Amino acid sequence: MGYRVAVVGATGNVGQEMLNILAERGFPADEVIALASSRSIGREVSYGDETLKCRNLDDFDFNGVDFCLMSAGSSVSKQLAEKIGKTGCIVIDNSSFWRYHQDVPLIVPEVNAEVLDAYMAKNNRMNIIANPNCSTAQLVVALKPLHDAAKIQRIVVATYQSVSGAGKDAMDELWNQTRGIFVSDAPEPQKFTKQIAFNVIPHIDVFMEDGSTKEEWKVMAETKKILDSKIKVTCTAVRVPVFVGHAEAVNIEFAEELSAERAREILRESPGIMVLDKREDGGYITPIECVGEYATYVSRIREDATIENGLNIWVVSDNLRKGAALNSVQIAESLINRGLMQKAA
Repeated sequence: MGYRVAVVGATGNVGQEMLNILAERGFPADEVIALASSRSIGREVSYGDETLKCRNLDDFDFNGVDFCLMSAGSSVSKQLAEKIGKTGCIVIDNSSFWRYHQDVPLIVPEVNAEVLDAYMAKNNRMNIIANPNCSTAQLVVALKPLHDAAKIQRIVVATYQSVSGAGKDAMDELWNQTRGIFVSDAPEPQKFTKQIAFNVIPHIDVFMEDGSTKEEWKVMAETKKILDSKIKVTCTAVRVPVFVGHAEAVNIEFAEELSAERAREILRESPGIMVLDKREDGGYITPIECVGEYATYVSRIREDATIENGLNIWVVSDNLRKGAALNSVQIAESLINRGLMQKAA
């Protein structure tokens, strides 16, 4: 007997990737249910070789559903996640709403899957597990084995984030602006604050009082919650004219000495990571090469002579996959593989 899995937000970029990954990885599901808002009832989405018709989220009964993979935005998660969890269904939420709740674990399976053991043992748990921000997910996968080896004290990260992280409308805006520039009829920005085609924008999410943006704060807060609350983190988040794939330039300061060569060896042996680091033309990964892949890629591993025990690395991943859909599916797989999941009645 397999599991019943509901995908909320099945018509969105991440929801469609969730369905793709469930099929690709052979997730043990007897039934997969595509759910969306009332305006998408009957719309067809792909699940492997099958076609699913979207059902109405508003009146769907989650009793008897084992997993709810939710990617419909914070407002939907705020309204429905607790109600769904009370039916016994495990909600794996991709929005930012539950990530910072003290009673909700924030999970990247390669980094802190053991947190699930204590959580699932609780009698009064909320049955909600949070998926981190797309930039945080790939970052902590790369940092975890290095932290275990030499204890990270401080991280300075600049993100180069693709437009797919802002949704389908953002992808359309990049396409329409790019096409329009060539015919001298580029549309005005709608989704972004400035032109995104042939440009970079150092502004993701809203500004906060200290001058940081909410995206930059998320990277800081989530890295601390997932990896180590003592690590100092500062971030500059930048939107770039790339459709899919986030990249990050990361400067790391360690408590102990860690050479670039030893870091390279550690990363090559670590789960979820592929190292492509040749000091030659093209000997590194770029976003376009990671699209459709599961791995978090690490390149440009080198020592930073300006600080004691410093390294620089370049981290790239498919943000719709490891940054969202894949990580959600991996959380469900972790619950099963760790013997923590009882099938719903």
